[in-house]
Amino acid sequence: MHRKFDKTTTHERRDAITYAAIRRWDNEDPLRHRREEFDLPGGVIYLDGNSLGPLPKATRSRMDEVLTKEWGQGLIRSWNTHDWIDAPLRVGDKIAKLIGARSGEVVVADSTSVNLFKLIGAALAARPDRCVVLSEPGNFPTDLYMAEGVIGTRNCAAQLRLEPADRIIDSIDSNTALVVLTHVHYKTAAIHDMRAITAKAHEHGALVIWDLSHSAGAMDIDLNGCNVDMAVGCGYKYLNGGPGAPAYLFVAERLHAQIASPLKGWMGHLRPFEFEDRYAPAPGIRRFLCGTPSILGLLSLEVGVDLMLRCRMQDIVQKSRWLSELFVDLVADICPTLELVSPTNVLERGSHVSLAHPDGYCIMQALIERGVIGDFRAPNLLRFGFTPLYLRYQDVWDAAYTLSDVVHSGCWADPRYAVRAAVT
Repeated sequence: MHRKFDKTTTHERRDAITYAAIRRWDNEDPLRHRREEFDLPGGVIYLDGNSLGPLPKATRSRMDEVLTKEWGQGLIRSWNTHDWIDAPLRVGDKIAKLIGARSGEVVVADSTSVNLFKLIGAALAARPDRCVVLSEPGNFPTDLYMAEGVIGTRNCAAQLRLEPADRIIDSIDSNTALVVLTHVHYKTAAIHDMRAITAKAHEHGALVIWDLSHSAGAMDIDLNGCNVDMAVGCGYKYLNGGPGAPAYLFVAERLHAQIASPLKGWMGHLRPFEFEDRYAPAPGIRRFLCGTPSILGLLSLEVGVDLMLRCRMQDIVQKSRWLSELFVDLVADICPTLELVSPTNVLERGSHVSLAHPDGYCIMQALIERGVIGDFRAPNLLRFGFTPLYLRYQDVWDAAYTLSDVVHSGCWADPRYAVRAAVT
């Protein structure tokens, strides 16, 4: 190979991409033993943990304990004896450590969409004299749908305004009530400048909600350091909480007394078991709870979060960058017909990589059949996630060469690969 993979360490070394170098990097990897903590199927290279994380082995035993002991034997008593009632706050405090928040600023509840609805509604109520919710075209659809939904339910003149990513910061003005952005773009993996955008919003008296779904657990996030107002995120991607795992939301402590959820569910009440007719919000982050929490999903998520907390975030972030950079360099050398859509600069890219091809869907289906699992995003993107806890450099090498073989062999042209599944 003529191209070089820039695997920078404290010694500033540059290594040529050779199979021997790949094996050496795996042996030197400080996260190499974490792979053993996941139940990974044989014969599969899983590059879709940015969409659904794999099963941690400890989740199986934890779920068995919850089902047979806490639910099976403890029954309703486990809300007290096993502290189910405070699990949303307990797990929220653990997630806070991963995203640069303080204890009491994060709660696990509902889905990302529902949490967005809560926070967008709360933000608009806090800025009643402003009429613009600012986001970007191509943001994750649920973020835009929820903004439209909140605006549609309010008797106000608010409007959703979409500006290209490179014009967002200059579009914030005195009419802006709220900026809603995804930290890492779900398609391209481009990273927004959280600190700069938040600061500009505050200069004009606007609030900001960040969606962390494609960054938390793979990137270094400092919500308090960036003075972020509010954030949401899902539990089933890099946090490995399981399919449909509960989401979480963050509200900075300085805003707790100023805003309240528009969804005034009984779990967010000051005295939920007094069963009062009139709503009174609980203090702090608890007021953003709504209905009864999904305990099975919440405790499954806790296992994934605990696993991540046993690792150094700097190791996770560094390996994430190296894995994706290795893949980008390999593909550029051996499969140049694929177009890199993600930023070329690894510091401007999250933990996934998107490549464009007119027949991207067919290529992905052929690749999956060969044991390399990524996903497809319309209209033409092959998307690959690089999750540091269980992926090896050897996996990236093998995946890149398998991808090249699929593309160059033309096997993807088989008509069966063109049949669209419900989930892509």
